[in-house]
Amino acid sequence: MTATTPRTAPVRTTARAGLLGQWNSAVATYYVTVGATSLLVALGLVMVLSSSAIDSIAESGSPYAVFVRQAQFALLGIVAMLVTSRLSLATLKKLAWPSLVLAVALQMLVFTPLGRAEGGNRNWVYIGGTAFQPSEVVKIGLALWLGAVLARKRPLLQQWRHAVIPALPVAGVAVGVVLLGHDLGTAMIMMLLVAGAMFVAGVPMRIFGVAGLAVAGAVVSLVLLGNNRVGRIMSWISADCDVADACYQPLHGMWALGSGGVFGMGLGASREKWNYLPAAHNDFIFAIIGEELGLVGTMLVLVLFGLLAAAFLRLVTRHPDPFVKVTTAAIGAWIIGQAFINIAVVIGLAPVVGIPLPLVSAGGSALIVTMAAMGVVIAFARTEPGAAEALAARPGVLRRSLAVLGRPGSARG
Repeated sequence: MTATTPRTAPVRTTARAGLLGQWNSAVATYYVTVGATSLLVALGLVMVLSSSAIDSIAESGSPYAVFVRQAQFALLGIVAMLVTSRLSLATLKKLAWPSLVLAVALQMLVFTPLGRAEGGNRNWVYIGGTAFQPSEVVKIGLALWLGAVLARKRPLLQQWRHAVIPALPVAGVAVGVVLLGHDLGTAMIMMLLVAGAMFVAGVPMRIFGVAGLAVAGAVVSLVLLGNNRVGRIMSWISADCDVADACYQPLHGMWALGSGGVFGMGLGASREKWNYLPAAHNDFIFAIIGEELGLVGTMLVLVLFGLLAAAFLRLVTRHPDPFVKVTTAAIGAWIIGQAFINIAVVIGLAPVVGIPLPLVSAGGSALIVTMAAMGVVIAFARTEPGAAEALAARPGVLRRSLAVLGRPGSARG
């Protein structure tokens, strides 16, 4: 017993030092962002296949219909992520104004004959048989625009007029055009995005207090003006909710989570996906993860989003460029905030608001744009101090493989 103690203690210390050294590496943000994003998308594809199979059979006779569409969206998302991850900081700054103007213009299309309403929200545009949600594009456009504007005005943000103008009026227009389509859930995520950007930019807290009161008043007014929203909130806080009506979806989501236990019922073995739980492969996919993969699966999702949050925070604190700091904070508040709200809805900590789990839920527009936004963060991580040199010094997988194959004696006859 005593003889082994001196041997194990240095090993543990070395392991901790090794992990700390890896996290302190200049490329830690880059690899954590790429790895966590890739794993979330891969897990999402698996769970979309599992949770949508029954609906796909009912609609098309094939269990793979929804999955194939989602896989196509994921491929487009990979292309978008690769493109944005290779853009320089100068290019991203130049794209700030055009991207926001284009995004708002696309959002206005929902009020034309091209627009469609689904689920009470007018937030879809159909062009040539292809449907997309322009409000997702508004998110990334607003994040880039806030990064460019607030970074440029950072020395002046202690003054009211510079802290408020033009950030809040322009952001108000972007959020307003989404609210005109009655999409309160997406508008709330955009408000989180704006708050994250302004907080990291250094806007005084007194302005946050005033703005917070104004936003809270606006949200309460919008909730009261919508009977459907009032019903959702009342069903959430009521102890005598109608199981067959307002409480149907939240209760079935909780039952799915409760049925999974620690290790789950097994991949593909969900019962709730048999048309019991609405939006099983969309807004409530986290419940199916809990049912089929159990606590282990849900904790994996939380850990991956936690790693993304750590990567965002690391980039904000380490990168010297204010544009990178503010834009990363905006994207981080959007993605982590949306994940938090989605999971809170599924586990009963918030009323149903109808927003998907980023990178995991089925949906083309959300997946492609979110992956494009992660590409922007990856581009930022590539310019973190020391990262470019470290990445350039590490040969790619293909080059390493060819080097191994080309070594003398590597071939075996």
